[in-house]
Amino acid sequence: MIATIGVVSLIAACSGNGGGGNADAGGDTYPGDNITFVVPFSAGGPTDTVTRMIAEPMAAKLGGKIVVQNVEGAGGTVGAGEVARAEPDGYTLLMHHIGMSTAPALYKDLGYQPLESFETVGLVTEVPMTVVARKDFAPATLKDLVTHVKANADKVTLANAGIGAASHLCGLLFQTAAGVKLQEVPYEGTGPALTDLVGGQVDFMCDQTTNTSGQISAGEVKAYAVTTPERVKSLPDLPTTAEAGLPGLEVSVWHGLYVPKGTPQDVVQKLSEALKVALADQRVMDQMAKLGTTPVPAESATPQAHRTKLEEQLGTWGKVIADAGVEAS
Repeated sequence: MIATIGVVSLIAACSGNGGGGNADAGGDTYPGDNITFVVPFSAGGPTDTVTRMIAEPMAAKLGGKIVVQNVEGAGGTVGAGEVARAEPDGYTLLMHHIGMSTAPALYKDLGYQPLESFETVGLVTEVPMTVVARKDFAPATLKDLVTHVKANADKVTLANAGIGAASHLCGLLFQTAAGVKLQEVPYEGTGPALTDLVGGQVDFMCDQTTNTSGQISAGEVKAYAVTTPERVKSLPDLPTTAEAGLPGLEVSVWHGLYVPKGTPQDVVQKLSEALKVALADQRVMDQMAKLGTTPVPAESATPQAHRTKLEEQLGTWGKVIADAGVEAS
C-alpha cells in the first residue's frame, strides 16, 4: 500500500540554493528536483510523525522540496526494499527505526542488507517506549502487572504492531524480563493497536511516547513505566522500568535516515548537514519534547555515528530474536 500524504516545500531565497534545475546528483546542482522521504509505515504513526517534523527545516536548508511518501508492509521491509533498489542519486531517502537492525534476523528472504544496501546519513532521535494498558485493567503497578500476567498467561493479550515492529520487540523483552510467554495480538500498525487498547479489546502493549503521550495525559490508557534509564520530561510522574521493578526491560526506538548504496558522498554530506540544521530547529525541539523525546546531538547526526549504531544494534537484536525463536513469514 503506497500513499503520498503530503509535500513539504520551501524554495530557498539565497543564491546557490535554488530549487528546480536539473536532477543531476552531486555538486552545486543538488537538489535539482523533488526529494522523496520514504516512510515504511502508515501515516500518522511514530516514524511518520518524526519524519514530518524534520522535513520542512531540511527542505529549507537544501533549498528544494521534500515529499513524504508512506510505503507500508511487512514490518517496514517493503518500503526499505524500494529505497534499496532506487537510483543512488540522493533523491530517494528512507526514514527507518530500530526495525532496520532487526529485519535480517526476522526475514529469511529480505532482499537487501542494511550495511551493504544503504549509506547511512545520520541518526535523528531515540524515542522512549511506554508500557500501557486498557484503563480498566486490574494491575495497578508494573510489579502487579508482572504478577498478573504470570498467573493469567493464557488469558492476557499483548498487542503489537506486527512482527518486527518496535512494539513487538519491546513485548519480547517484556516477556523475557518477566519470565512469561503471552498471547500476542499483532496489528497492521501501532494506530489500530492503540485504538483497540483504548477501546478495551486488548489488555496491554508497549508503544513509543510519540504515540502514547496524548492518551496517557488524557487518561485514556493506564501507564506503568517508561523503558529508558531516566524519566521522560513530558511524563514526569511515570517511573522507569528499573524504578518500577523490571530493570531487564530497557529499550528505545532510534530513527535514522538512509540513502541507497552508491549515493555520491558530497550528496550524503549535504543531507547530513541539512539534518543537523533540522534537529537544531527550535520548533522541531519543541514538537519532539511534547512527544517525550529529543533530537540526537549534532555528533550523532552523522553517517559514521549512524553506521556505528546500526552495526551495534544488528548484533544485539540478532541474538534477542534468535533466542526468542521468532521468524517473520
